[in-house]
Amino acid sequence: MTTTLERLRAILVRDYRLDPEALVAEAPLEGLGIDSLGVAELLFNVEDEFSIALPPEPVQLPTLGDVVRYIDQLVAEQRAGIGAAAALGASDPPST
Repeated sequence: MTTTLERLRAILVRDYRLDPEALVAEAPLEGLGIDSLGVAELLFNVEDEFSIALPPEPVQLPTLGDVVRYIDQLVAEQRAGIGAAAALGASDPPST
């Protein structure tokens, strides 16, 4: 199974042409040449890659590991929300 870090690394190598060896969890995004505008662009790509919706509130993500944890948190929250909605729908009586 591919990890979140591996998937994120693939995005960064593809879109930013970064050296995969430099893409470790402790790597500061700024040190990789990714400024705040680059982070916003990265997060749009993350939305597509991970099929998640990002909240409108800005978030501080100084390192690659922070981005990974943020993605994992959003994926878990959104899957839980979908599961809860599905369970709710299954308990609703059929409409006539």
